[in-house]
Amino acid sequence: MFKTRSEKEGQSEFWVPTARLPKATPSRFYELLNETLRRMKFAEQVWEICASAYAAAAKGGRPGIDPVIYFKMLMVGFFEGIESERQIAARCADSLSLRGFLGYRLDEATPDHSSMSVIRQRLGSVCFEQVFALVLAALREDGLLKGRHLGIDSSVIEANASLRSLQERNTEEGYWAYVQRLAAEAGLKTSDPARLRRFDQKRPGRRTSNQQWHNPHDPEAKIGKTKDGATDMVYLPEHTVDLETGAIVQAQVLPGDHRDSQELSARVVEALVAVQEASGGDWQKMPETLTADKGYFGLQEIGLLQELAIKTLMSDPHRGKRRLDKLEAAQRRTLLRAQRSVQSKYGKKLLRKRGQHIERSFAHVLDAGAMRRTTLRGLGNLHKRHQIAAACYNLSQLLRRLYGVGTPKQWMASFGQFVPELTLLLMALRSLLQDKPIPLSSSQTRQARQTTGLIKSYAFSTAC
Repeated sequence: MFKTRSEKEGQSEFWVPTARLPKATPSRFYELLNETLRRMKFAEQVWEICASAYAAAAKGGRPGIDPVIYFKMLMVGFFEGIESERQIAARCADSLSLRGFLGYRLDEATPDHSSMSVIRQRLGSVCFEQVFALVLAALREDGLLKGRHLGIDSSVIEANASLRSLQERNTEEGYWAYVQRLAAEAGLKTSDPARLRRFDQKRPGRRTSNQQWHNPHDPEAKIGKTKDGATDMVYLPEHTVDLETGAIVQAQVLPGDHRDSQELSARVVEALVAVQEASGGDWQKMPETLTADKGYFGLQEIGLLQELAIKTLMSDPHRGKRRLDKLEAAQRRTLLRAQRSVQSKYGKKLLRKRGQHIERSFAHVLDAGAMRRTTLRGLGNLHKRHQIAAACYNLSQLLRRLYGVGTPKQWMASFGQFVPELTLLLMALRSLLQDKPIPLSSSQTRQARQTTGLIKSYAFSTAC
């Protein structure tokens, strides 16, 4: 009778030689990532940034987990598409490749999710901002940060809070109890949740405002529309992106009811400071343009940006209804200058790049990086986590410049297509040597050229 491996009898060995244990070695992609971090002197600079937060351990307290390990585990969450810290800790504990990336042996315990929470609370938001600036400076050294043309946009992330947990601010009545009371007053006597939800959706005068309702579990989450148009508790992540290279210059999380045009100039100034610090304090290279959608349009904020010699490329949402004769002279000049910039050739070109680079950053960070649905609560925690996710996106840009690939999936996918494209390239080379050219379509010619570049990047990464 066949026995499974667990049912087989036999005494196991009392001692197992260390040489027989599997080795925790990182995969080729994580080797390249480690090499890039060593080149940036990431570990030394992170310890310098986080030294004040770890001062208690130096006074005789329990030694904390290396902050470099913490930020590396967040990198794993981005590159592997893992949303929660609990899942990140479990993945790092299970994978030999990730153990090698983190520097843990097989007999060492990797940090669990509770330790990651402690480190996140120990490190202030300034530490996360400085780590983001560290990656941004590395992009500047490799020519991936120009800083001349910036674009700004916001998206939506779902908060770790439910609409059912809403409470009325004054009476503290729960939202579900409120709906049941309205249904009883309307003559609908039922306890069926589906019928109550339909009643709530179709009842006249339905209006759920942030001034009336709040969530006690996450008071900073606001009621708003998600990406698919549903109503939920949300936050607004915002990216300021270099439109020439696609690098994220500034990343932050705003409340769900924040208007895009509110305090725009202050946020742009923060982005300018980040660009100048990454440039080594070269204040002679100021950004020239700022591109955004019509939601960011505001005459007062645009006027403040124009005083900084920044051309704004934003469509006026009220252009057809606006009365120039009702505006003051300064506002009229501001409006006409903004309209000329939008209608210019370079303005239309930059507006096209806004969709190309800014939307791509949201797709990589929120969708591929598993940040669309958050597992943390509070604006401060979300801001920290999102900044590191944006720094990881910039790291992927740097890896793509150096080695031709920016994510583990892209590394595996590139070599999944390597064999057929290499065969096509060899056929073309053989036909040229035999002076018998074979007809190739435009797509086949393009594949052969891409394969040549892939071989070069693979040879370079192998040599490294």
